[in-house]
Amino acid sequence: MADAAFAHPRLAALYDPLDPDRSDLDGYLRTAREFRARRVLDIGCGTGVFALLLADEGIDVVGVDPAGASLDVARAKPGAGRVRWIEGDATGLPPLTVDLATMTANVAQAIADPATWRATLRGVHAALRPGGRLVFETRDPARRAWESWTREHSYLRADVPGVGEVESWHEVTAVDGPLVSFRTTFVFASEGKALTSDSTLRFREREEVETDLADHGYVLEDVRDAPDRPGREFVFVARRP
Repeated sequence: MADAAFAHPRLAALYDPLDPDRSDLDGYLRTAREFRARRVLDIGCGTGVFALLLADEGIDVVGVDPAGASLDVARAKPGAGRVRWIEGDATGLPPLTVDLATMTANVAQAIADPATWRATLRGVHAALRPGGRLVFETRDPARRAWESWTREHSYLRADVPGVGEVESWHEVTAVDGPLVSFRTTFVFASEGKALTSDSTLRFREREEVETDLADHGYVLEDVRDAPDRPGREFVFVARRP
């Protein structure tokens, strides 16, 4: 459902065990191959799953995320030395020149503040080489995905090595126009303790995203269907001229 990188070290360590199916990344990997990208900026890289898949392809990868705890998990993984990890976001990147920039999963929607979103588009545009592309996804607001973000529909129980049994679920806490806030609860059975993480996503209309891209100097090449959520998400492919 709604995955995220976590700032809390204990929750960051749970991200991969509780969300082992990352088939949603297959389409992004195919896109990197399609455009023959040799240098990729993975924005909101979290625990590094996609960045390391790219590195396995021999691609030069920069992974950026504001959550230091998630980056700590990423850096501890086998092969992590092949990736350049940066704690931060796309609004304050060091000098880079990349062929492709990606925002997988919830990353684009998690940039809920309009000013930060515009600054992100500017930062990515500056990092792309002429002809380079930005690829990201966002849910179609008309499908009202948040209506299934309930304990009943999102409950998971997993046995996490070194941690024990962990239960988790999502619950919507507020819907305010295009903003949907939700809370993820994690219960550690061995301790009987719970931790929570609060997130807010912005559900942008397709026309809004297309306007934002044009206003920031991108040429929209394609709007694709997300392979893992057909008919429910837009995948934008935008090029820097």
